[in-house]
Amino acid sequence: MSALKVIPGPASRELGLKVAEKLGVEAVKMEYKLFPDGESYVRFDSSVEGETVAIVQSTYPPQDKHLMELCLIADTAKDLGAKRVIAVVPYLAYARQDKRFLPGEAISIRTVGRLLRASGVDKLITVDAHSDEALKALNMEAVNVSAIDTLARYMADEKGLRGAFALAPDRGALELAERASRTLGDGFGWLQKERSRITGEVKVEEKTLDVSGRTVIIFDDMISTGGTVIAALEVLKKQGASRVYAACTHPLLVRDALKRILASGCDGVIGTDSVPSPVSVVSIAGLLARELRNEF
Repeated sequence: MSALKVIPGPASRELGLKVAEKLGVEAVKMEYKLFPDGESYVRFDSSVEGETVAIVQSTYPPQDKHLMELCLIADTAKDLGAKRVIAVVPYLAYARQDKRFLPGEAISIRTVGRLLRASGVDKLITVDAHSDEALKALNMEAVNVSAIDTLARYMADEKGLRGAFALAPDRGALELAERASRTLGDGFGWLQKERSRITGEVKVEEKTLDVSGRTVIIFDDMISTGGTVIAALEVLKKQGASRVYAACTHPLLVRDALKRILASGCDGVIGTDSVPSPVSVVSIAGLLARELRNEF
């Protein structure tokens, strides 16, 4: 098999360099810039001919720009003779639209899959994808790894929260809370959430939980506007939780989401470096490096 080289994309440069360092492989030198009209430019400064390359490029906002950069890098790598192109996309944009919820909607993640395949991507590695259906809709070799164990260990060891109750804000995140509870060691539960397909408004149905006087950590794949966490916080505080934290793989935290969450009584928000943010203190570089070792 050809040697593996890591290409740190412009959206995930620091993460890509960490992955290359952990693997002990070359980080491909690239030039990135924007033209005055906003178009992206990429140029390889070293050869990738005959190599397997892993492009580390998250597609957080602005999603379209980061996705286009990923396609440009992949297409150019193949054009320059790369043998195999692996797209390491920790946050996979458009994964929430994996079906038609309303008549006439685009199935966005399916379109993303077509773009990646057309750009020469042979395999995709992502982290805590929104659903299995999204990965299937890509119609390509795709691997989903989870950062929840890494997050839970950080909360237990670095934050001193071993023994906390792990909570999923909805049934879709139940598996994440269950995984986290194996590390934290004091049970898990979930709430029932409904989101309007028209307005995006989140409503959490009040449900009795055994959280009185306890520390609770809300685990989810992503925090975007913060509406889900804030709604869950209201229920938990009403039921007597002493401390409440939020932990997620992808801290998108759009607009003033972090400020609103903390103002609602959250004791802290923790995320990974899949998305750069003020709370991205847990690195997934080791997780990605372990998965990429399968390519050696």
